[in-house]
Amino acid sequence: MNAYEIRRNRLYDWMAGESVAMLMLEDAEGRRDPAVRWLTGQPGDSLLFLSVDRRCALVPWDAHLARLYADAEHLIPYTDFERHPIKAARSIAEFFKIPAGSKVEIPSGTAYPMFLKYVEGLGDYDVLCRDGGADEEIVSMRAVKDEEEIRILREAAVITNELTGLLETEFASGALKTETDVALFIEAAARSRGCEGTGFETIAAGPSRSFGIHAVPAFTADPFGGNGLSILDFGLKFHGYTTDVTITVARGPLSRTQTRMLSLVEKAYDLALSMIVPDVPTREISLAVDALFAKAKRTMPHALGHGIGLEAHEAPALRSRADNEWKLSPGMVFTLEPGLYDPVHGGCRLENDVLMSAKGPEILTRARILRL
Repeated sequence: MNAYEIRRNRLYDWMAGESVAMLMLEDAEGRRDPAVRWLTGQPGDSLLFLSVDRRCALVPWDAHLARLYADAEHLIPYTDFERHPIKAARSIAEFFKIPAGSKVEIPSGTAYPMFLKYVEGLGDYDVLCRDGGADEEIVSMRAVKDEEEIRILREAAVITNELTGLLETEFASGALKTETDVALFIEAAARSRGCEGTGFETIAAGPSRSFGIHAVPAFTADPFGGNGLSILDFGLKFHGYTTDVTITVARGPLSRTQTRMLSLVEKAYDLALSMIVPDVPTREISLAVDALFAKAKRTMPHALGHGIGLEAHEAPALRSRADNEWKLSPGMVFTLEPGLYDPVHGGCRLENDVLMSAKGPEILTRARILRL
């Protein structure tokens, strides 16, 4: 079996345990769900139906694209159902011969008025739209990457590291003068190396704008890499999977506050990295970093990190919120990104991507605080 079949089989097993006869997933404008790509390889714009007897039907907007990329037993164009999701769900249930009265689960994010239309349109079935159902189970599954996903993320990290090295050379020489120069350089370099582009909009904030966690706009014609602190947050999208790194460019002369901020962020990063072992609660790591900053009378206004994969932000969460119950497991890939921000002195953040292995952390990327 290929990776998609293995993932679907895990979900089929879960469906059997939950007595769910058919499951519907939707990846469409306004209702994006990368689980469809995770289960089939289809890049987007499609419905996916899974039956408990281990069959799947993909209903794509673009059938030509699906024939090129998708892995599914049945591929039926959306136009066959008048481009209507409820008509598609009804027809696929009949195609799968789902018995009347069976449980059919639709995406948990379905709006209530739309849910009522599903109930009416699938009147012969018990329609489920719930928290704690398939969507939550898939999030847990996707949090632990399989061998194929890890291979892709490692390749993406190699390209990211190559680009990081190029950027450091450009910053040292002063060749990239504006935030826009930096962002466009990354986009061109990524695509020339076989990437789909960037995994999210590049954030390039020069000394006058680095005080924000995520600068708005993401990049402008303002100078980048001049005296003070500049933040560059970017990721490369490769075969659907994204990296996520942050480089801080610190060019002197720096104030005592700026120097102290840089040192604290590096200490926080090292502390977090030292605590990464299998089964450790991610909240404990986050609380330790918060305590380090608090001792210096500083506060980090965002989470310590997050999972990465088909999305730039996915499970597991690395944050100090009381409702965070995630523990690190081998196969998880996540960021560590401690940061501090000051409205006068600017901001600094250090972010790398880490694979949790059975032996400990494997640091995939090589971003750093660059002192010039």
